[in-house]
Amino acid sequence: MRFLSGTSSDGVFEQLFTLDGIPGVLWTPEGATGPRPLVLMGHGGGQHKKAPDLVARARRFVAECAFAVVAVDVPGHGDRPKDEELDRIATENQARVDAGEEPAALIAGFHALVARRTVPEWQAVLDAVRQLPHVGAGPVGYWGVSLGCGLGVPFVAAEPRVRAAVLGLGGAAASAGVAARITVPVEFLLQWDDERVPRSQGLALFDALASAEKTLHANPGQHAEIPAHELDSTLRFFARHLV
Repeated sequence: MRFLSGTSSDGVFEQLFTLDGIPGVLWTPEGATGPRPLVLMGHGGGQHKKAPDLVARARRFVAECAFAVVAVDVPGHGDRPKDEELDRIATENQARVDAGEEPAALIAGFHALVARRTVPEWQAVLDAVRQLPHVGAGPVGYWGVSLGCGLGVPFVAAEPRVRAAVLGLGGAAASAGVAARITVPVEFLLQWDDERVPRSQGLALFDALASAEKTLHANPGQHAEIPAHELDSTLRFFARHLV
């Protein structure tokens, strides 16, 4: 792990890093020492590790809960090099949607393909970050919606260090079988008028989760219109399960 920069503002210390070619960012409380809960965040499709909404959420986790938060660019996003195979598949999928094909299965298949790479990458990131003295080997949470959900479901299912997860804006087209292996507490976000993921697919994914504790947060609005109050709920959720 190689750190590229470190800046502080409003009590939050931000460090950019690379790990085996994976660009990432770590946020911790300024002057932090000793172990603390760590939340790994997965960004949405077409976004990156420092997308404004993700940064705002990460900074609140740090400032209000004293958590550490880490995010990395997934293949073909942010500071990662262009991935010709993924670009080709994405272009083909868009053409099929434009021709009238339902997008849910296409999106799910694309997410499953990318997850084969991101799951081991994210596990390596956890290994490295939890060795840092200002993070330590504390409890781990995961947050990810949309693409972050499509990649997060197989990650949470495969990673025993994750103790709680916030997922959402994803469907069961390719994730139901994997979701059945998730048993940690889950808060699931669903937009009732989602134009990208049919409501029935989102509900089916929630139903497939094997967690004894899972809550469905359904709000009116389209895919990108998660209301601001859901961030407050997420903070309370992680505070209950990671502290």
